[in-house]
Amino acid sequence: MNKMQQIRVEKITLNMGTGGPGEELEKALKLLNLLTGKKPVEAKSNKRIPTWGVRPGLSVGARVTIRGAEAIELLKRLLKSTANSLPETKFDNQGNFAFGVPEYIDVPGVKYDAGLGIRGFEVSVTLERPGFRIKRRRIRTKKVPVKHRITKEESITFMEKEFGIKVSKGEEE
Repeated sequence: MNKMQQIRVEKITLNMGTGGPGEELEKALKLLNLLTGKKPVEAKSNKRIPTWGVRPGLSVGARVTIRGAEAIELLKRLLKSTANSLPETKFDNQGNFAFGVPEYIDVPGVKYDAGLGIRGFEVSVTLERPGFRIKRRRIRTKKVPVKHRITKEESITFMEKEFGIKVSKGEEE
């Protein structure tokens, strides 16, 4: 296989929505720190939604991004919490995928903490190839050419081969 066609995990983002600041947000920050060992950041709202009591700048969640070898190890643990299977609907057309973990105690190696209670979180995985830097560079930023983009089928094949997961064709089970 061509070296420029090899797919790799760029980053994993763990996200928890809390709906607002306060005790729930503190618990979310503590849980993400427990899972990753990294310091999470607060996710702030951009819009005003009066019926929900949301205004711009209000902390409504927590997130943390992991890259490199740590991301691959964490992804293996998180996939075990889903029994190493994902439905095909979790993959998007750009080759990325996301899934939810309903209870953090499903993740291997994590013990129940009575102060946190039972909480779930979302996991988003971004895949890339060498050469994807052209969309992020400062000078002469360009789009990734269509023939170099990662398709849904390529990302499914990559995950089955590298991480040994089973991808089911139907909806969630």
